[in-house]
Amino acid sequence: MPFLDRLQRWADDRPDGTAVAVAGKRLDWAGLRDAAAARVPAAPAVTVLAEPNSLDFVVSFAAAVAGPRRCAVLDPTWPPELLEGLRTRILAAEPGEAAVPGALGDPHAGAGLTDGPPETPFLVGLTSGTTALPKAFSRSRRSWQVSFDSSIEFFGLTARDRTLAPGPLAASLNLYALAECLYAGSEFHTLERFDVGDAHTAIAHDGITRLVLVPTMLRLLSERGLAGGVDASGLRSIICAGSKLDARTLEAARRWAPNATIFEYYGAAELSFVAGAGLAPAGAAASNGAPGSDGIPASVAPPAGTGIGRAFPGVDIRILDGAGRPLPDGDVGNVSVRSGMVSDGYLWGDDGEALRCFDGWYTVGDQGYLADGVLHLLGRRSDMINTAGTNVYPHEIELALASVPGVAAAVAAGAPDDLRGQRVVAAVLASHGGLTATQLRAGLEDILPRSKRPLDYYAVSELPLTDRGKPSRPLLLAWIAGNDSRLRRLG
Repeated sequence: MPFLDRLQRWADDRPDGTAVAVAGKRLDWAGLRDAAAARVPAAPAVTVLAEPNSLDFVVSFAAAVAGPRRCAVLDPTWPPELLEGLRTRILAAEPGEAAVPGALGDPHAGAGLTDGPPETPFLVGLTSGTTALPKAFSRSRRSWQVSFDSSIEFFGLTARDRTLAPGPLAASLNLYALAECLYAGSEFHTLERFDVGDAHTAIAHDGITRLVLVPTMLRLLSERGLAGGVDASGLRSIICAGSKLDARTLEAARRWAPNATIFEYYGAAELSFVAGAGLAPAGAAASNGAPGSDGIPASVAPPAGTGIGRAFPGVDIRILDGAGRPLPDGDVGNVSVRSGMVSDGYLWGDDGEALRCFDGWYTVGDQGYLADGVLHLLGRRSDMINTAGTNVYPHEIELALASVPGVAAAVAAGAPDDLRGQRVVAAVLASHGGLTATQLRAGLEDILPRSKRPLDYYAVSELPLTDRGKPSRPLLLAWIAGNDSRLRRLG
């Protein structure tokens, strides 16, 4: 199963309770079950959803994964030609291409709103993209059930929670949060589109107890919430993913939501959850994930610097070299996992490096190391900057810059350089006032070795972000090459 058998259970147990709310419009458990069940007989073997957030999206998604069916969720903001190309390729896919038995199945098999066999694929996941064809991978029903059990234990989700995931349901972070809540019998809220005011209204007036979002959204909600006096005392957990929380965002969130445990974690769409940690509310006893009196794990605080936390329940982590050999603690290599949450592999787009397997250990090429059981994440191998023979990970530079007074956020990248091969460049978003290159260089003197420090600094009026709200290093380089008006070189 992923969640349909549980949906039937909640509809029987509490038919009138709210299951899903989108921008104030609600569906109770019985209404969601009945609306989805009515669509199942006409649902095809493979459904391609490319719709904005709505109650209709939720009903369509539930029907689209009933029985042996599969669903692909596309970002409706992608260019029309890209959406059409993906739709055509997904619908034309043959079971052999997916390398998964029963990938298409009989569209009329399992006509009821029930889960298909655990090992069968139900979801076509797609990497983020705006112009190039995104890679597509397949997930089994069992992989999400194992993920639900692990994340519910780690984050302490209960049926009493009301979760707000204010981002697009086309993003895997939010789609998973929706399905996780349906599985746990927990109320799920989202917005038609991300808006700070609408999110604040939901938090203050809808009894939201749990946020699932990316750090850029958390910073906006926290800082504007503090400035506007928005009450977030009812929040008991905040779950952040996509990039590491910087000190300013974490501090603002702690002040705005003083009763919330703030979690951050590392995972990948192909691997699911890997490692994470949380900062318990002031006065709560900290432990290694043992639940507190309110059911929320009072985890250890997020480690400083590159540390991301310890393994999720049911996950083993190893650091392997390029040949799949284990590396000792402290050595940098491929972050590799063994768990029941790993995807089935790619339908297309795998160049042999996107998802590798070493005797049951899977990696997407993220680089890191282990120290005393804590995973330290340095970034993708493909992001690594080679400057004058030195390997530099931009993630290290970004974290170091974020600790410099006056820096709200930073993005680093490797620009072409005839002498060095690549030169380290960095763009900073100022928290207040102006910043100079001299201030930034001085702030890094005791943090980064000289070989890793940026040679060029830029101030930006906004961060270069992907369509999913993550910092984009390629976009930063494009801005620099095109003398974009949103950045200014610092002398």
